Amino acid sequence: MKRRDLLALAGALPAWARAAGTMTLPGMDLHDPFIVTDTTSQTYWLFTKNNPTVSGSPALGVMAYRSRDLQHWNKPELVFQLPADSWANDGCWAPEVHRWRGRWYLFVTVHNEGLALAEPSPVPGQRSYRRSTVLAVADQLGGPFTLVRGGEPVVDKSLMTLDGTLHVDAAGKPWMVYAHEWLQLRVGAFAAVPLDDELRATGRPRELFRGSASPAARPQQGQGIIVTDGPQLYRTADGSLHMLWSSWGDDGYFQTLSRSPSGELFGPWEHGPVWLAKGSGHGMLFKTLAGAWMLVVHRPFKNARGKLYDVRELHSGFELVRQRVDLDLDAAPLPPPATAAALP
Repeated sequence: MKRRDLLALAGALPAWARAAGTMTLPGMDLHDPFIVTDTTSQTYWLFTKNNPTVSGSPALGVMAYRSRDLQHWNKPELVFQLPADSWANDGCWAPEVHRWRGRWYLFVTVHNEGLALAEPSPVPGQRSYRRSTVLAVADQLGGPFTLVRGGEPVVDKSLMTLDGTLHVDAAGKPWMVYAHEWLQLRVGAFAAVPLDDELRATGRPRELFRGSASPAARPQQGQGIIVTDGPQLYRTADGSLHMLWSSWGDDGYFQTLSRSPSGELFGPWEHGPVWLAKGSGHGMLFKTLAGAWMLVVHRPFKNARGKLYDVRELHSGFELVRQRVDLDLDAAPLPPPATAAALP
């Protein structure tokens, strides 16, 4: 699609969108996008870290855009504000909102660089400090969300954890799967901690795998650093479990898929090639109001914008089909690579 056609399409707003003063993805600041499809209101909610210049609120927190068609989005509104008396004073990265036991739970990563951990970082020139995923809860999808248990981390505060996501296993038991930060390990990892019905940790975390297991991940900064972030888990018709996650490779930030053929959280895991590269990362799969799978990612890493892709579910995995430039209005679209298919 040519740029003039994209601009014309962006201007062809429906009446409801013009009345609401909506935005389109090229003008929407976002990082680590997470979309919830609300079938009751026929609305998509896109959660991301609050940007005061966009939302109009100066708060450190989370904002949400709303849309009915994935192209026209309302100006975002603040849905969560980190309290001034919290132990954390920065972050609000990677917000995710999950339905659990009749309420909506926000998983969000916060930190405080002034709170050093006892164990120093193994990476020369780096420090380890408190960084954790915390929970907040609301009765409505649009919040306001309030901290659970005063903002205490889900995993022990001595561990640098980020990008926590809710995973419910085949037996209905909840887990938080998260990235264990490279600042503390040098080679980042993914781990899982068992939760009770109040989403409180009930045991010690267990490692799933390290980023070095991926054939696509590359060491960074000449120090053997391997990044792991943005885990998302999905089950396919054959019962296998798939993790969508991000790292850095030969072509920058990228998305990849790993697969546990047994369907068990602790594998063994198989690791696929790059799914989408050139700065594409921290994505998630969601189903549209019509029931079709789509992928949302941010690209590039800095000054990120949302990009949308059609995804096909296979019997044992997922396949990228095409970028939806009719929705994200991307003037420089990136087609999926030829290898962007499910693991065999």
